[in-house]
Amino acid sequence: MPIGFIILPFNKMKTYIFFFLILITGVLHAQELYVFTEPASNMPAKSIGIRLNNYLYPAHSNTELGINNNDVMYRINPELMWGVNKKLMVHFNMYASNMHQNYFRFEGSSMYLKYRFLSIDNNHRHFRLATYIKGSLINNQIQYNELNLSGDNSGAAAGIVATQLLNKLALSFTGGYIKGFNNIKNDFTSVQATNSLNYSLSSGYLFFPFKYKNFNQPNLNFYTEFLGKYNPETHEHFIDFAPALQIIIKSRMRIDIGYTKQLAGNMQRINNQSFILRFEYNIFNAYKSKSN
Repeated sequence: MPIGFIILPFNKMKTYIFFFLILITGVLHAQELYVFTEPASNMPAKSIGIRLNNYLYPAHSNTELGINNNDVMYRINPELMWGVNKKLMVHFNMYASNMHQNYFRFEGSSMYLKYRFLSIDNNHRHFRLATYIKGSLINNQIQYNELNLSGDNSGAAAGIVATQLLNKLALSFTGGYIKGFNNIKNDFTSVQATNSLNYSLSSGYLFFPFKYKNFNQPNLNFYTEFLGKYNPETHEHFIDFAPALQIIIKSRMRIDIGYTKQLAGNMQRINNQSFILRFEYNIFNAYKSKSN
């Protein structure tokens, strides 16, 4: 077998190496592909990813905060991802929903950049540190005090992500700052928060396969995340519990099913629970660099 591999044509040999790289980047670290947050690890260089994020917000009533939403709300969020190189990745998002009016319409867009600046690798474990920035331009009413750059608010955000992989378990922490700007046609009032601190603690565990044989094996991952925000101006806060299941097919197709539920808090929010259904497809080695 070793001799036969050595005399393989060069093109076929490159194909074997390419699929091996997919296996170690897309499968062995699959438990880092969190559903509600981003890990410090990046997608492979020169790869393109396409996501379709579907958010469902059930009707709810919060008498303490005087919020009564009797209609089910839905937001669709197409997302294009680009692995620029092994350290830098970019996401471009668009948003449409019926969350701020009784009809469905386009809301705006955002861009997210993440730069991984530290990698410590060991056998079956690694540690990553990354920094991120995000900017959004949204055309919605500003009705609540939760700053959300994914469809509700225009603004800018920056922060840091730390991720530790330990065999089949991956742990991650995110901390950041959000600055809200006036929306395209709507301004903040004097009593609304324009600054927020966000934080999260995420864990992911690989349940299947028990032993890797090839990159065609499906992956089943379970995630538990805690997501929080604090507004220093109004002293409002909340923390959500967010479990999720994830299926990865042939190392490039991904399906996420998740749920968030507020555990505690006093922040005025558009909703304190939500469901997500995400479809993702990745194209590895999508283009060749000019040097090749």
